[in-house]
Amino acid sequence: MNIQPRAMKIGILFICVIILGGILLMFKGNDALAQAIRKKDGILTAEQVKVSFDSVSGRLISENVKEAQEVKKGDILMQLDSTDTDLSIQKTQAQIAQLDAQIRSMNGTIRIGYSQTDTQQEQSYRGIDAQRAAVTSAEATLRNAQIDYNRKSALLSQGAISRQDMDDSQKALEVAQAALEQQKQALSKLLGGAQDNGNTDSLQLPEIEEARQTNANKNNDVDALIAQKKQLETTLQELYVQKDRLTLRAPEDGKVLKIIAKQGEMITANTPVILLESKRYYYDIYVSEKQAAQLHEGEELTGTSVATGNPVRGTIRLITQAPEFANLKMTREKGQADLSAFQIRIYTDPGQDIMPGLTIEVKNDAFSKG
Repeated sequence: MNIQPRAMKIGILFICVIILGGILLMFKGNDALAQAIRKKDGILTAEQVKVSFDSVSGRLISENVKEAQEVKKGDILMQLDSTDTDLSIQKTQAQIAQLDAQIRSMNGTIRIGYSQTDTQQEQSYRGIDAQRAAVTSAEATLRNAQIDYNRKSALLSQGAISRQDMDDSQKALEVAQAALEQQKQALSKLLGGAQDNGNTDSLQLPEIEEARQTNANKNNDVDALIAQKKQLETTLQELYVQKDRLTLRAPEDGKVLKIIAKQGEMITANTPVILLESKRYYYDIYVSEKQAAQLHEGEELTGTSVATGNPVRGTIRLITQAPEFANLKMTREKGQADLSAFQIRIYTDPGQDIMPGLTIEVKNDAFSKG
Protein backbone atom coordinates (compact mmCIF):
# COMPACT_ATOMS: atom_id res chain seq x y z
CA MET A 1 0.00 0.00 0.00
CA ASN A 2 2.96 2.39 0.75
CA ILE A 3 4.97 1.52 -2.44
CA GLN A 4 3.55 4.29 -4.65
CA PRO A 5 4.19 7.24 -2.25
CA ARG A 6 7.68 5.92 -1.60
CA ALA A 7 8.44 5.73 -5.35
CA MET A 8 7.24 9.29 -5.77
CA LYS A 9 9.54 10.47 -2.96
CA ILE A 10 12.52 8.72 -4.57
CA GLY A 11 11.71 10.31 -7.96
CA ILE A 12 11.44 13.77 -6.46
CA LEU A 13 14.72 13.29 -4.61
CA PHE A 14 16.46 12.18 -7.88
CA ILE A 15 15.26 15.26 -9.75
CA CYS A 16 16.46 17.51 -6.92
CA VAL A 17 19.90 15.89 -7.03
CA ILE A 18 20.14 16.54 -10.81
CA ILE A 19 19.13 20.18 -10.43
CA LEU A 20 21.58 20.73 -7.54
CA GLY A 21 24.32 19.07 -9.54
CA GLY A 22 23.67 21.36 -12.50
CA ILE A 23 23.71 24.41 -10.28
CA LEU A 24 27.04 23.31 -8.73
CA LEU A 25 28.51 22.83 -12.23
CA MET A 26 27.41 26.32 -13.18
CA PHE A 27 28.88 27.87 -10.07
CA LYS A 28 32.14 26.03 -10.73
CA GLY A 29 32.21 27.05 -14.39
CA ASN A 30 31.70 23.51 -15.71
CA ASP A 31 28.63 24.12 -17.84
CA ALA A 32 28.67 23.88 -21.67
CA LEU A 33 29.70 27.51 -22.07
CA ALA A 34 32.70 27.33 -19.79
CA GLN A 35 33.84 23.94 -21.09
CA ALA A 36 33.65 25.06 -24.72
CA ILE A 37 35.64 28.20 -23.98
CA ARG A 38 38.24 26.26 -22.00
CA LYS A 39 38.73 23.30 -24.30
CA LYS A 40 38.75 25.04 -27.70
CA ASP A 41 38.49 22.05 -29.99
CA GLY A 42 36.23 21.20 -32.89
CA ILE A 43 35.44 18.39 -35.30
CA LEU A 44 36.95 18.77 -38.76
CA THR A 45 34.05 19.03 -41.19
CA ALA A 46 33.96 19.00 -44.97
CA GLU A 47 31.68 21.43 -46.76
CA GLN A 48 28.96 19.66 -48.70
CA VAL A 49 27.85 20.76 -52.15
CA LYS A 50 24.42 20.06 -53.59
CA VAL A 51 25.05 19.57 -57.30
CA SER A 52 22.24 20.20 -59.79
CA PHE A 53 21.68 20.71 -63.52
CA ASP A 54 21.92 24.43 -64.23
CA SER A 55 18.72 25.81 -65.82
CA VAL A 56 17.94 22.63 -67.82
CA SER A 57 15.47 19.80 -67.31
CA GLY A 58 15.08 16.38 -68.87
CA ARG A 59 15.25 12.63 -68.48
CA LEU A 60 18.32 11.24 -66.73
CA ILE A 61 19.93 8.73 -69.10
CA SER A 62 23.31 8.15 -67.50
CA GLU A 63 24.85 7.92 -64.02
CA ASN A 64 28.62 8.05 -64.34
CA VAL A 65 29.58 7.84 -60.65
CA LYS A 66 28.79 5.82 -57.57
CA GLU A 67 28.42 6.78 -53.94
CA ALA A 68 31.72 7.13 -52.05
CA GLN A 69 33.57 7.61 -55.37
CA GLU A 70 36.31 10.25 -55.46
CA VAL A 71 35.95 12.70 -58.35
CA LYS A 72 38.05 15.48 -59.84
CA LYS A 73 36.81 18.87 -60.98
CA GLY A 74 35.28 18.48 -64.45
CA ASP A 75 34.57 14.75 -64.19
CA ILE A 76 31.22 13.76 -65.72
CA LEU A 77 28.69 12.89 -63.01
CA MET A 78 25.40 12.51 -64.91
CA GLN A 79 23.83 13.17 -68.31
CA LEU A 80 20.34 14.16 -69.45
CA ASP A 81 18.77 13.18 -72.77
CA SER A 82 19.93 15.64 -75.46
CA THR A 83 17.70 14.49 -78.35
CA ASP A 84 15.49 17.60 -78.46
CA THR A 85 18.46 19.93 -78.14
CA ASP A 86 20.37 18.09 -80.88
CA LEU A 87 17.40 18.47 -83.23
CA SER A 88 17.16 22.19 -82.45
CA ILE A 89 20.88 22.57 -83.15
CA GLN A 90 20.55 20.80 -86.51
CA LYS A 91 17.53 22.95 -87.47
CA THR A 92 19.34 26.17 -86.55
CA GLN A 93 22.47 25.11 -88.42
CA ALA A 94 20.35 24.44 -91.54
CA GLN A 95 18.73 27.87 -91.27
CA ILE A 96 22.14 29.51 -90.99
CA ALA A 97 23.39 27.58 -94.03
CA GLN A 98 20.32 28.71 -96.00
CA LEU A 99 20.96 32.33 -95.09
CA ASP A 100 24.62 31.95 -96.08
CA ALA A 101 23.51 30.74 -99.51
CA GLN A 102 21.09 33.68 -99.87
CA ILE A 103 23.77 36.16 -98.83
CA ARG A 104 26.29 34.72 -101.29
CA SER A 105 23.72 34.75 -104.10
CA MET A 106 22.64 38.31 -103.41
CA ASN A 107 26.22 39.54 -103.11
CA GLY A 108 26.94 37.94 -106.48
CA THR A 109 23.92 39.65 -107.98
CA ILE A 110 25.05 42.98 -106.54
CA ARG A 111 28.57 42.57 -107.94
CA ILE A 112 27.14 41.77 -111.36
CA GLY A 113 24.76 44.73 -111.06
CA TYR A 114 27.58 47.14 -110.24
CA SER A 115 29.68 45.72 -113.07
CA GLN A 116 26.80 46.10 -115.51
CA THR A 117 26.19 49.63 -114.28
CA ASP A 118 29.84 50.54 -114.79
CA THR A 119 29.72 49.07 -118.30
CA GLN A 120 26.49 50.89 -119.03
CA GLN A 121 28.00 54.15 -117.80
CA GLU A 122 31.10 53.66 -119.91
CA GLN A 123 28.97 52.94 -122.99
CA SER A 124 26.78 55.96 -122.25
CA TYR A 125 29.81 58.19 -121.90
CA ARG A 126 31.17 56.96 -125.24
CA GLY A 127 27.76 57.52 -126.89
CA ILE A 128 27.55 61.02 -125.43
CA ASP A 129 31.05 61.87 -126.65
CA ALA A 130 30.15 60.56 -130.12
CA GLN A 131 26.92 62.51 -130.14
CA ARG A 132 28.68 65.68 -129.05
CA ALA A 133 30.96 65.19 -132.08
CA ALA A 134 27.87 64.76 -134.29
CA VAL A 135 26.41 68.00 -132.90
CA THR A 136 29.70 69.78 -133.50
CA SER A 137 29.79 68.46 -137.07
CA ALA A 138 26.18 69.52 -137.64
CA GLU A 139 26.98 72.96 -136.27
CA ALA A 140 29.90 73.24 -138.72
CA THR A 141 27.69 72.16 -141.59
CA LEU A 142 25.11 74.74 -140.57
CA ARG A 143 27.72 77.47 -140.40
CA ASN A 144 28.97 76.59 -143.89
CA ALA A 145 25.40 76.49 -145.21
CA GLN A 146 24.75 79.87 -143.63
CA ILE A 147 27.89 81.33 -145.19
CA ASP A 148 26.95 79.91 -148.58
CA TYR A 149 23.41 81.26 -148.24
CA ASN A 150 24.67 84.74 -147.33
CA ARG A 151 27.15 84.77 -150.20
CA LYS A 152 24.57 83.64 -152.78
CA SER A 153 22.05 86.10 -151.44
CA ALA A 154 24.53 88.89 -152.20
CA LEU A 155 25.27 87.47 -155.65
CA LEU A 156 21.57 87.15 -156.40
CA SER A 157 21.05 90.86 -155.68
CA GLN A 158 23.81 91.59 -158.17
CA GLY A 159 22.25 89.27 -160.73
CA ALA A 160 25.34 87.09 -160.70
CA ILE A 161 23.45 83.83 -160.00
CA SER A 162 20.11 82.38 -160.88
CA ARG A 163 17.14 82.10 -158.57
CA GLN A 164 17.49 78.33 -158.68
CA ASP A 165 20.97 78.56 -157.18
CA MET A 166 19.59 80.72 -154.41
CA ASP A 167 16.78 78.29 -153.71
CA ASP A 168 19.24 75.41 -153.53
CA SER A 169 21.38 77.33 -151.05
CA GLN A 170 18.37 78.12 -148.87
CA LYS A 171 17.25 74.51 -148.96
CA ALA A 172 20.75 73.37 -147.89
CA LEU A 173 20.62 75.86 -145.00
CA GLU A 174 17.26 74.55 -143.82
CA VAL A 175 18.49 70.94 -144.04
CA ALA A 176 21.59 71.86 -142.01
CA GLN A 177 19.41 73.55 -139.37
CA ALA A 178 17.16 70.50 -139.14
CA ALA A 179 20.14 68.16 -138.93
CA LEU A 180 21.64 70.18 -136.06
CA GLU A 181 18.37 70.14 -134.15
CA GLN A 182 18.10 66.38 -134.68
CA GLN A 183 21.63 65.82 -133.37
CA LYS A 184 20.94 68.02 -130.33
CA GLN A 185 17.78 66.04 -129.52
CA ALA A 186 19.75 62.80 -129.78
CA LEU A 187 22.35 64.19 -127.35
CA SER A 188 19.64 65.34 -124.94
CA LYS A 189 18.14 61.86 -125.01
CA LEU A 190 21.51 60.31 -124.16
CA LEU A 191 21.97 62.77 -121.29
CA GLY A 192 18.60 61.70 -119.89
CA GLY A 193 17.95 65.03 -118.26
CA ALA A 194 21.47 65.55 -116.96
CA GLN A 195 23.03 68.97 -117.34
CA ASP A 196 25.81 68.77 -119.92
CA ASN A 197 28.78 70.69 -118.57
CA GLY A 198 31.09 69.47 -121.30
CA ASN A 199 33.03 67.17 -118.87
CA THR A 200 31.90 63.58 -119.40
CA ASP A 201 33.61 62.18 -116.28
CA SER A 202 31.62 64.50 -114.00
CA LEU A 203 28.25 63.76 -115.57
CA GLN A 204 25.57 62.39 -113.22
CA LEU A 205 23.36 60.36 -115.52
CA PRO A 206 19.95 59.63 -113.89
CA GLU A 207 19.74 56.16 -115.41
CA ILE A 208 23.13 55.20 -114.00
CA GLU A 209 22.36 56.70 -110.59
CA GLU A 210 19.07 54.81 -110.48
CA ALA A 211 20.86 51.54 -111.26
CA ARG A 212 23.39 52.23 -108.50
CA GLN A 213 20.60 53.02 -106.03
CA THR A 214 18.94 49.72 -106.89
CA ASN A 215 22.18 47.92 -106.04
CA ALA A 216 22.47 49.93 -102.82
CA ASN A 217 18.97 48.80 -101.83
CA LYS A 218 20.04 45.21 -102.41
CA ASN A 219 22.93 45.84 -100.00
CA ASN A 220 20.34 46.78 -97.38
CA ASP A 221 18.64 43.45 -98.04
CA VAL A 222 21.97 41.70 -97.51
CA ASP A 223 22.45 43.57 -94.22
CA ALA A 224 19.02 42.35 -93.10
CA LEU A 225 19.98 38.75 -93.94
CA ILE A 226 23.26 39.15 -92.05
CA ALA A 227 21.34 40.43 -89.00
CA GLN A 228 19.07 37.36 -89.19
CA LYS A 229 22.12 35.13 -89.40
CA LYS A 230 23.70 36.75 -86.33
CA GLN A 231 20.48 36.22 -84.39
CA LEU A 232 20.45 32.56 -85.38
CA GLU A 233 24.13 32.23 -84.46
CA THR A 234 23.29 33.59 -81.00
CA THR A 235 20.46 31.05 -80.74
CA LEU A 236 22.90 28.32 -81.81
CA GLN A 237 25.39 29.34 -79.12
CA GLU A 238 22.61 29.24 -76.53
CA LEU A 239 21.70 25.74 -77.71
CA TYR A 240 25.33 24.64 -77.40
CA VAL A 241 25.40 26.02 -73.85
CA GLN A 242 22.13 24.23 -73.11
CA LYS A 243 23.52 20.97 -74.48
CA ASP A 244 26.69 21.35 -72.43
CA ARG A 245 24.56 21.84 -69.32
CA LEU A 246 22.85 18.51 -70.01
CA THR A 247 26.16 16.96 -68.95
CA LEU A 248 26.64 17.43 -65.22
CA ARG A 249 30.29 17.80 -64.20
CA ALA A 250 31.92 17.91 -60.80
CA PRO A 251 32.30 21.58 -59.78
CA GLU A 252 35.37 20.73 -57.69
CA ASP A 253 37.38 17.83 -56.30
CA GLY A 254 35.50 15.78 -53.77
CA LYS A 255 33.69 12.57 -52.89
CA VAL A 256 30.18 11.53 -53.86
CA LEU A 257 28.21 11.20 -50.63
CA LYS A 258 24.79 10.49 -52.07
CA ILE A 259 23.15 10.05 -55.45
CA ILE A 260 19.71 11.57 -55.12
CA ALA A 261 18.33 11.06 -58.64
CA LYS A 262 18.17 7.74 -60.46
CA GLN A 263 18.51 6.86 -64.13
CA GLY A 264 15.25 7.21 -66.06
CA GLU A 265 13.78 9.88 -63.78
CA MET A 266 12.65 13.28 -65.04
CA ILE A 267 14.95 15.90 -63.55
CA THR A 268 13.85 19.46 -62.82
CA ALA A 269 16.25 22.35 -63.36
CA ASN A 270 18.31 23.40 -60.33
CA THR A 271 17.08 20.46 -58.24
CA PRO A 272 19.93 18.73 -56.34
CA VAL A 273 20.77 15.31 -57.82
CA ILE A 274 24.10 14.58 -56.11
CA LEU A 275 25.49 15.44 -52.70
CA LEU A 276 29.24 16.04 -52.95
CA GLU A 277 31.72 16.26 -50.11
CA SER A 278 34.24 18.94 -51.01
CA LYS A 279 37.91 19.21 -50.08
CA ARG A 280 37.21 22.42 -48.19
CA TYR A 281 37.55 21.51 -44.50
CA TYR A 282 36.72 23.64 -41.47
CA TYR A 283 36.21 23.34 -37.73
CA ASP A 284 34.58 25.58 -35.14
CA ILE A 285 35.93 26.54 -31.73
CA TYR A 286 34.49 28.79 -29.04
CA VAL A 287 36.56 31.42 -27.28
CA SER A 288 36.04 34.07 -24.65
CA GLU A 289 35.37 37.69 -25.39
CA LYS A 290 38.96 38.67 -24.57
CA GLN A 291 40.39 35.99 -26.82
CA ALA A 292 38.04 36.90 -29.66
CA ALA A 293 39.24 40.51 -29.45
CA GLN A 294 42.76 39.32 -30.37
CA LEU A 295 41.59 37.53 -33.55
CA HIS A 296 40.69 38.85 -36.97
CA GLU A 297 39.09 37.28 -40.01
CA GLY A 298 41.76 36.40 -42.57
CA GLU A 299 44.40 35.66 -39.96
CA GLU A 300 46.22 32.33 -39.92
CA LEU A 301 45.65 30.08 -36.92
CA THR A 302 47.34 26.75 -36.24
CA GLY A 303 45.58 23.97 -34.39
CA THR A 304 46.68 20.46 -33.47
CA SER A 305 45.20 17.14 -34.49
CA VAL A 306 44.25 15.34 -31.27
CA ALA A 307 44.69 11.97 -33.00
CA THR A 308 48.16 12.53 -34.52
CA GLY A 309 49.55 15.52 -32.67
CA ASN A 310 50.41 17.13 -36.01
CA PRO A 311 49.87 20.85 -36.54
CA VAL A 312 46.93 21.82 -38.72
CA ARG A 313 47.27 25.17 -40.46
CA GLY A 314 44.19 27.21 -41.21
CA THR A 315 42.68 30.64 -41.78
CA ILE A 316 39.96 32.33 -39.74
CA ARG A 317 36.97 33.01 -41.97
CA LEU A 318 34.28 33.79 -39.40
CA ILE A 319 34.12 35.45 -35.97
CA THR A 320 30.65 35.82 -34.48
CA GLN A 321 28.92 35.68 -31.12
CA ALA A 322 27.72 32.15 -30.46
CA PRO A 323 23.92 32.34 -30.28
CA GLU A 324 23.50 28.89 -28.76
CA PHE A 325 25.11 30.13 -25.52
CA ALA A 326 22.93 33.19 -25.08
CA ASN A 327 20.36 31.51 -22.82
CA LEU A 328 23.06 29.75 -20.79
CA LYS A 329 24.79 33.04 -20.14
CA MET A 330 21.64 34.53 -18.64
CA THR A 331 21.38 31.61 -16.17
CA ARG A 332 24.97 31.94 -14.95
CA GLU A 333 26.01 33.56 -11.74
CA LYS A 334 25.97 37.35 -12.00
CA GLY A 335 29.70 37.53 -11.30
CA GLN A 336 30.41 35.48 -14.44
CA ALA A 337 27.96 37.30 -16.71
CA ASP A 338 30.85 39.10 -18.46
CA LEU A 339 31.82 35.84 -20.18
CA SER A 340 30.55 35.93 -23.79
CA ALA A 341 31.24 33.01 -26.09
CA PHE A 342 32.36 33.70 -29.66
CA GLN A 343 32.28 31.17 -32.46
CA ILE A 344 35.47 31.03 -34.55
CA ARG A 345 35.38 29.13 -37.85
CA ILE A 346 38.76 28.07 -39.23
CA TYR A 347 39.20 26.74 -42.77
CA THR A 348 42.23 24.47 -43.06
CA ASP A 349 44.88 24.96 -45.73
CA PRO A 350 44.80 22.39 -48.56
CA GLY A 351 47.43 19.68 -48.93
CA GLN A 352 47.59 18.59 -45.28
CA ASP A 353 47.28 14.98 -44.15
CA ILE A 354 43.88 15.37 -42.52
CA MET A 355 40.38 14.08 -43.07
CA PRO A 356 36.87 14.92 -41.90
CA GLY A 357 35.99 13.64 -38.44
CA LEU A 358 39.32 14.44 -36.78
CA THR A 359 39.26 16.56 -33.64
CA ILE A 360 41.34 19.73 -33.95
CA GLU A 361 42.37 21.54 -30.78
CA VAL A 362 43.70 25.08 -30.54
CA LYS A 363 46.10 25.74 -27.65
CA ASN A 364 45.85 28.88 -25.55
CA ASP A 365 49.26 30.09 -26.73
CA ALA A 366 47.83 30.40 -30.27
CA PHE A 367 45.93 33.46 -29.04
CA SER A 368 48.91 35.21 -27.43
CA LYS A 369 50.30 38.25 -29.22
CA GLY A 370 53.94 39.17 -29.57
